[in-house]
Amino acid sequence: MTKKESFQLEFEQHVTEGLKTFPKFLSSKYIYDDRGDELFQQIMALPEYYLTNAEYNIVDQYKADLRKLFENDKGFDLIELGAGDGKKTKVLLKELHENDTKFTYIPIDISQHAIDDLASSIKGTWPKMDVQGEQGTYFNVLKELAKYNQRPKAIIVLGSNIGNLSHDEAINFLKQIQEIMSPEDVLFMGFDQKKDPLTIQNAYADTTGVTQEFNRNLLHRLNKEMQADFNVDKFEHWEAYDPETGTAKSYLLATEACDVHIKKLNLKVSFNKWETIHTEISQKYDDQIVEWLANQSGLKITQIFEDNKKLFKNYLFKRN
Repeated sequence: MTKKESFQLEFEQHVTEGLKTFPKFLSSKYIYDDRGDELFQQIMALPEYYLTNAEYNIVDQYKADLRKLFENDKGFDLIELGAGDGKKTKVLLKELHENDTKFTYIPIDISQHAIDDLASSIKGTWPKMDVQGEQGTYFNVLKELAKYNQRPKAIIVLGSNIGNLSHDEAINFLKQIQEIMSPEDVLFMGFDQKKDPLTIQNAYADTTGVTQEFNRNLLHRLNKEMQADFNVDKFEHWEAYDPETGTAKSYLLATEACDVHIKKLNLKVSFNKWETIHTEISQKYDDQIVEWLANQSGLKITQIFEDNKKLFKNYLFKRN
């Protein structure tokens, strides 16, 4: 079975499980096809969506420090989980290139479209840069990353992607990264911080409706790839942020009762009016929570980087 076939089978099994249970759920990671990628680029450009600019500020401000932390006489492998369009990473790549740093860039993303576009863009700017993109989910690809053990690794996870995981899932994820790290490897990861609840609420519920279309893309994918008959316009995006737990949750709401047939899965699904499909969590953090996650995962925080507006932080970890 090819990687693409394996991913499709995983997607179909997830849809069957998520829509047969109550309350219903579908993972946001399946939003990202070509259209989903395009919509997320639009979200990142929205003024309400502060996360991208905040982390860009961190990488730009500390790029020389990061180069010195990552570089090694033997060279190193720069492995990025959830690379996306690489906007922030390119700031670091430019710094590494201009200082003749010896490294291989290995971007990993669930979207093959994103990987192809990123690799093409990098090669267009720096033709001699060693880029080896891989398509896959975090948990599947982590098993393969253990083979990168001939020289140090700098593993980077930007955009607070870890926020899409519950604390238990985050600990499991961090443990898996820790297990493939050698004592000289580092992990550089973004964590969106707790802040004014309204700032967070607005970031995931913009007035232009782009975030709604992004969330709805899950249903468009089911219609296109699994011969479903969702009336997508009858489902609306809803965001709810709980400042007590630091959890933002995204839903699709059925605005009227309906029955949906997913032909490829031979599955019929009924929705009551205002029934939800839970699609995403976006967890927010503070230093105490991140330190607890690290301790539970066999990691230790060695450095903390913060943007100028104090909205976002990136943490540098090593094995404990």
